[in-house]
Amino acid sequence: MSAEATATGEGLKLTNTLTRNKEAFVPIDASNVRMYVCGPTVYDYAHIGNARPVVVFDVLARLLRHLYGKEHVTYVRNITDVDDKINARAAAENIPIRELTETTAQQFNADMAALGAEAPDIEPRATEHIEEMKQIIEDLVAKGFAYATDDHVLFHVPSMPDYGQLSRRSMDEMIAGARVEVADYKKSPMDFVLWKPSKEGEPGWESPAGIKVKGRPGWHIECSAMSAKHLGTTFDIHGGGIDLTFPHHENEIAQSRCAHGTEVMANVWLHNGFLQVEGEKMSKSLGNFFTVHELLETEERGGRNWSGQGIRYTLLQTHYRQPIDFTFKALGEAEKQLGRWAELAKKHSISPSTQPKPAADTLAGLLDDLNTPRAFAALHQLARKGRSGDSEAVQQLVDTLAFLGFDLAAFAKEQAQAVPQQDDVAPELKAEIESAIAARLQARKDKDFAKSDEIRDALAQKGVVLKDSKNPDTGEIETSWSLK
Repeated sequence: MSAEATATGEGLKLTNTLTRNKEAFVPIDASNVRMYVCGPTVYDYAHIGNARPVVVFDVLARLLRHLYGKEHVTYVRNITDVDDKINARAAAENIPIRELTETTAQQFNADMAALGAEAPDIEPRATEHIEEMKQIIEDLVAKGFAYATDDHVLFHVPSMPDYGQLSRRSMDEMIAGARVEVADYKKSPMDFVLWKPSKEGEPGWESPAGIKVKGRPGWHIECSAMSAKHLGTTFDIHGGGIDLTFPHHENEIAQSRCAHGTEVMANVWLHNGFLQVEGEKMSKSLGNFFTVHELLETEERGGRNWSGQGIRYTLLQTHYRQPIDFTFKALGEAEKQLGRWAELAKKHSISPSTQPKPAADTLAGLLDDLNTPRAFAALHQLARKGRSGDSEAVQQLVDTLAFLGFDLAAFAKEQAQAVPQQDDVAPELKAEIESAIAARLQARKDKDFAKSDEIRDALAQKGVVLKDSKNPDTGEIETSWSLK
C-alpha cells in the first residue's frame, strides 16, 4: 500500500454487504487486485440512476490504483447484449439486434466519459462468452445443482443449503422479490433459468445439457461466466446497485460457487443506494425520468448544457451506500462550486501535476468506506486556505480534483463556450441589473427583506430570473441571474 495511505494511520475499509460489516480491505493478491461491476443492458440511453454506480466504482477503481499501482488492478465492467428488452427494442425499431447493441454501447460509453468516468480495464460482452456460460451450465448439471427440462436448464435452489446469504431474506420474501415465474417444469418455485429456448427471430446458440433446440442464456449466468473468465473463480470485489442484490447477485453467487466448488465468489460485495429525482422515485409517468444524454443535451438553460462534471459532482455529494435525491438545484450549485474552484486555480495559475495525488484529508475520507462527503469537506478546507493566498493548498485542491475525475480547466472552457445569457445583454442593461442585484444583497444584509423582495419583483418584470446560493467556502450568499 502507498505511503500516502499509511500516513493517514489507516488502510482502506469497505462495508461488505455479505457480512453487513465495515471491514479492512485485504486483497487476495496485492499484485493482482480484481474488481467486477455489473454494467449496462444496452437497449436505450442510460438514465441518471444507471450513472451512479459507474461514477461510484470509477472513484473506487482510481483509489485502488493509487493504493496498489495501476498495473496491479484489474477493473472489469460488462456489457449485457443479449436480453429480452434488447430483442423487444430491436423488433420495435425494425433494426438488427447487433446494430442496436453496438449503437447503444457506444452511446453509453460516450455519456459515461462525459461524467469523467475512465473506461474499465476490460469490458466483456455477454455474446462473446457463450461457450464459457455453457461450460458452467454443464458443470452445474453434472454436479446435481441444475437440471434440464422442457428445453430449459434451471438451477435447483434447494440443492444449495446456504442460498440467500447475501440478501438474507426469508423464502417468502425471496419468492416475492424475484417475481417468481410459475412453471410446471420447475422442481421448486425458486429455481431460476440458466438457459432457455430461443423464439423465432431471437439470438440463439447450440444448447448445453443435451437440449436439441437452439437457446440463449439467462441473465445471471452471464456475469458468472464473464467474471470467472477475466478475474478467476474467486476475486476481491463485486459491485453494483442495491437493486441487484437480489435476485441477480444472489444467483450469481449460487451458480459460481456451486460450479467451481468455492466458498465465496467475491470476498467483498459493495452496493450503492437508490437514486430518486426531486424527492420522488424516477418515473416517466411523473415526468422526472432523465437520461444522462438528455441532461448533457438539454437546452433548459437557454442553450447551455448541464456539464458532465456537474453531474459527477452531484452524484458524489451523498455517501454511496445512502439513497440520493438528485435535484436540479443541487446540480446548479455543483456547477457554481466547480466554477469557483476553476476561478481560484486560474487566479493562482495552477494546473494539475503530471501524476496528481489526493490530499491527505481527502484520502482519509476515501479510505473510510469511500466517504466522498468527508472527502469533499476536505476540499472546501483547501479552497478556504487558497482564498487566503495559500498557493500550495490550491495545488492540492486542483490535484485532488483531478484524481477524483474533475478537470477544472476543461470545465471553465466548457462554461465559457456555453455563452452565458448575460453576454447577449447590452452593457447598459447588464450594469443596471448587476447594480440592482448588489442593492438587493445589501438589503438582505440589512435585514430589509421588503426592499429585497421589491427589487426581485422589479427585475422579474423585466424578465430577469434570480437564483441565490450559499458559497460553502465563505458562507456568503451569492446571486446569479438569467433571462426568461
